[in-house]
Amino acid sequence: MLSFTKRSEYVKNPILEMDALAAELSRKGRDVIKLNRGDPPLYFKTPTYMIEAYIEALKENMTNYSSASGTAELKEAVSRRYKRMYGVSVDHAGVIATAGVTEALSFINHSMIEKGDSAILFRPHYPQYLPRLMSENGTPVYCDQLMGQDWDVHLEGFELKIASLKRSGRIKHVKYVIVTNPCNPTGKTIPRKTLARIAELSNENNLLIISDEIYDEIVYHGAKFTSMSEAAVGIPHILLNGSSKNYDSTGFRVGFIVIPGDDKTSMSLKEKFTDYALTRLSINTPAQHAVAEGINNVKEHRKAMKAMVKGMQERAETTVRAIRGNRHLDVVMPDSTFYVFPRIRLSGLDFRTGDEFVKSALLEEGVQLTRGSAFGAPSNFRIVALPGKEVLEEAMSRINRMCARHSRTP
Repeated sequence: MLSFTKRSEYVKNPILEMDALAAELSRKGRDVIKLNRGDPPLYFKTPTYMIEAYIEALKENMTNYSSASGTAELKEAVSRRYKRMYGVSVDHAGVIATAGVTEALSFINHSMIEKGDSAILFRPHYPQYLPRLMSENGTPVYCDQLMGQDWDVHLEGFELKIASLKRSGRIKHVKYVIVTNPCNPTGKTIPRKTLARIAELSNENNLLIISDEIYDEIVYHGAKFTSMSEAAVGIPHILLNGSSKNYDSTGFRVGFIVIPGDDKTSMSLKEKFTDYALTRLSINTPAQHAVAEGINNVKEHRKAMKAMVKGMQERAETTVRAIRGNRHLDVVMPDSTFYVFPRIRLSGLDFRTGDEFVKSALLEEGVQLTRGSAFGAPSNFRIVALPGKEVLEEAMSRINRMCARHSRTP
C-alpha cells in the first residue's frame, strides 16, 4: 500500500482550502464573492509596459534556461532598486531569483532546519511559513503581534520570549526569526525602532533575521515603511521580495532573496542558496525580463503604483466602513497591503469558533473568506479587499446579515 512521508502531512494551503466548496456552490447557481486570495492582477491589470517586455522576450526567443540564480539583467535591476529605495548596496551574488517567496522559504528551511530546530514567528503570520518549516521537522516558536496598535508591548513580548528560550536552553535550537512587514494579514507596518530592536536581540542570540517585504510599496494613510536593510545595518539578514504584489504580476512567479551583507554569515548564505537554485535549474526566463523592465522603468512604475495603491486604499476603507458598525466585529483600519483582519466577538454569536464563522459565511451567504486560525489568530478572519466598491459593500452586507441572524441577543 502506498504511504506518504510524515512531513507531507503539513503540505496544505488554508487560503485555498474552500475553493472546491465555493466552486460547487457556483455550479449550483449560487453567487459566490471570493475574498480569500490576494491576487491583484484580477482587479488591477498588469502594467502594459511589463506585458510588452514579456512579449518582446518571447519574440527574442528568450525561452531557454536562464542562469540558475537569475539573469544578470534582473539581478542588476534588483540591486539598483534597493540602492535607490533604501540606500543599500547589494552585489550580484546577493540576489537569488526564486519562484516567488514560497520557493525562497523552501531554500531557507531546507538549508537551515533539522529535526528539533525551531524558528520564531510573529502571530498572525503568513500561512505558508508553517508548512515550509514543519515539513523539515522544525517547530514554530510564537510571539504575538496581533493588531499592531502598541508595538512596545509586542516588542516586550519578544524580549520575554528570548529570555525564556535562553533560560530553558532552547535558544541554541532556534535558527531564525521571520518578520512580515507590511504584515499579511493585518495590513499594518512595523516601526523602525521595533525592527531595530528585533535585529539587535536576534543578532545577540545568533538568530538569523528574515524580513518578508513583498508589500513594501503598498503603503498609505501616511504610514512609513522601513526595510529591515535600513534597521539592521551591519547585522546579517535576509530580505524576501518579488514581483507579485508591487509589480502586479502574481502569475509571473518571480521572487528574489536579497542578502545585503558581506560578512561571513551572509557570504555563506549567498553560496548555499545559489546551490539550491542550481538544483532546480532556473525560473521563468521571459518573466525575469519583464520584471527587470518593471523595476528599471521607474517613471512608469511609479505612475502604475500610485493608481493601484490609491485603489487599494479606497477598497480597504470601504470594507472597514461597511463592517465598523457591526457590534460583533472589531476591526482596525490597515495602513498597507489590501487586507482587512477583523476579530470576531464570539461571545455574542452562536458560533463556537472563528472557523465555523468563516465556513458559514460561505455556505449561508456565499462569501469566501480565510479563517484566522490559519494565521495563528483563531478569533479573526481575513478579507482580501481587492474587488470593486459595490462588490465589497455587498459582501460586507452579507456578513453583517449573517452576524445579525446568529446573534445571541436582539
